[in-house]
Amino acid sequence: MTQKPDTMNPKKFDPQPQDFWQEIVAAGTYDNAPPGGHKHFFPARLADGRQLALPIRQRGSSNEALASLIINQASLAVLDALADALAAKVRPLAPDVIVAMPTLGLPLAQETARGLGHSRYVPLSTSRKFWYDDDLSVPLRSVTSPDQHKQLYLDPRMLPLLEDRAVLLIDDVLSTGASIVAGCRLLEKCGCKPALIGCAMLQTDRWRDALRTYDRTLPDRVIGVFSSPLLVEGENGGWHPA
Repeated sequence: MTQKPDTMNPKKFDPQPQDFWQEIVAAGTYDNAPPGGHKHFFPARLADGRQLALPIRQRGSSNEALASLIINQASLAVLDALADALAAKVRPLAPDVIVAMPTLGLPLAQETARGLGHSRYVPLSTSRKFWYDDDLSVPLRSVTSPDQHKQLYLDPRMLPLLEDRAVLLIDDVLSTGASIVAGCRLLEKCGCKPALIGCAMLQTDRWRDALRTYDRTLPDRVIGVFSSPLLVEGENGGWHPA
């Protein structure tokens, strides 16, 4: 049975692996700075103060860790809430078309497009169909799958949807920036550049250098629903923001 957060005693919330990403709770449900550091999860904070429990993933044998979000394992209610929050942030900027990074950017992009009143979105893909054009592809590497060498493709039939349009490029998490830069390079091959980058989580600030190297103005056009810091291990085994 999924354990419900104990709002009267946040320290008693000890989630099982399947419990993560299933509920956005009221502000103050979790201690943002517990004595001894974060033990089982990191409480991400949305703009309105609500919180989402994220599992802490240690980086190999180092004393560093990251808060993790796997959006296609989230409940539909959490996906809807994150997409609604992203749509609210980008709505004043009126993007013409939404382009989605595979794979985890796809569900967020679909629901964000729906929230903005769009009838469709443009999915990028790592699966090459026989009618694809290799000239409309770029190499892709992900921080969560560093040993996998992939190609990122655009279906050539989607090109007319991008012409002279303000593009919002969406991924679930912005971490090192490598995936988003690949998406930008592919869009550049298609004759356009993203006006905006949207994501659910900004994971640390490591992504800024990669985006700035590609386009010095791009970091200023990034919109995230919430942020999570690099975590370092304390003497007592708890995790603290770096």
